[in-house]
Amino acid sequence: MEIKGKNILVTGGAGFIGSHLSEEYLAKGARKVIVYDDFSTGNLENLGHIQDERLKIVKGSILDVDKLGASVKEGKVDVIDHLAAELEVYSGIKDPEGDARINIIGTLNVLNTALRNGVKRVLFASSGAVYGEAKYLPINEEHPLEPHWPYGVSKLSAERYVMQYHKLFGLETTAFRYGIVYGPREWFGRVLTMFIKRIFIENKPPVVFGDGSQTRDFVYVNDVAKAHMLALENDEAVGQVFNVGNGKGTSINELAKTLVEISGKKLEVIHDNPVEGTPSRFQPERVRLKGELKNFILSIEKADKTLGWRPLTGFRDGLLKEISWVMKNNERWNVKPRV
Repeated sequence: MEIKGKNILVTGGAGFIGSHLSEEYLAKGARKVIVYDDFSTGNLENLGHIQDERLKIVKGSILDVDKLGASVKEGKVDVIDHLAAELEVYSGIKDPEGDARINIIGTLNVLNTALRNGVKRVLFASSGAVYGEAKYLPINEEHPLEPHWPYGVSKLSAERYVMQYHKLFGLETTAFRYGIVYGPREWFGRVLTMFIKRIFIENKPPVVFGDGSQTRDFVYVNDVAKAHMLALENDEAVGQVFNVGNGKGTSINELAKTLVEISGKKLEVIHDNPVEGTPSRFQPERVRLKGELKNFILSIEKADKTLGWRPLTGFRDGLLKEISWVMKNNERWNVKPRV
C-alpha cells in the first residue's frame, strides 16, 4: 500500500513512538494524520514542532468506542497504526485488570472499529515482552511465548486477536515485537533516561542492579518508525509478526559505562542488589522489577528478508541524540517512586 494520499489514524500518536510515527507519515505524503490519544502518557509537546494542516489531534480513549468510531468514520481512515496501550510493566503488576482492559479490550475496540468502517490496514505495536526469558539467542519469531509479566500477557493476547482478525475477517494486519526503543521523547522513568538523569543532570553515578551483565536489545525510535513504513508499503507484511530490534545485545554495565564516558565525568558505576519489588537504597525512585529478564536480544532476520529493514542508527549516535534531547527538556521530568 502506498502511504501517499492515505488517511492514517495513530492511536497513542502523542506518545514517544507514536509522535515519531505521526511525523514520518506526514513526511511520506499522507493526506491526513489523525493523532488519537487520551494524553494519559502522551504529551502535546511531542507534536508541538509540527506545523502542518494535515495533522489533526483528537483527545480520546480507545475504551471510548463511540468517539473512536466517529474519529475513524469522519476521518475516512484508510490505516490505523495502533500504539495506545498501558505501557508500564510496573502498572501491570499492580493492576493486571486495568492493564488487560486497555491492552486487550482497547485493541479489540480498535479492530472492531476498523472492520465496521472499512479500514484497509491495521498495524499493531506488540512487544518483545511476549517472549519471556530467552531459551536461545537471538530470539526469533518462532521462540516460545512465555511472558513474565501481566504486560507481556496482555500484549500477547492483543497480538493474537490482531492476527485472528486477519484470518477470520480478512482485515489486513501486521504486528511488531519491539526491542527496547529509545531516542528523543522517550518517556522519563525507564532505565536509560534514569541513567541520563543521574549522570548528566544530578552529577551522580548510575545505579546498576545486580552484576550488570544482563543484556538488552536497544533500537532507535526513528528506525522503528521506518519499519512501520516499510511494512505498510509491502503487502507481504500482511498477516505477519516482525521483531523490530537492533539484533545485538548491550549489557547494562556497558550502557552505564558508555554514558559515563560520553559525559566526561569521573563517576564510578554503583552496583546495587535490592530484593525484587523493592527500591534501590542509592536511588529510591527506582524499584527492581519482579521477574527481571537475564538476556533479551532479538533476531531481525525476518524483517530484513521480508521488508528490507535493518536499523541504521548506531547505538552511540542514538545515545547522543537522546542525551541532547533530555538536556533540553529536563523540565518534563516527572518520575514518581514505583511501589
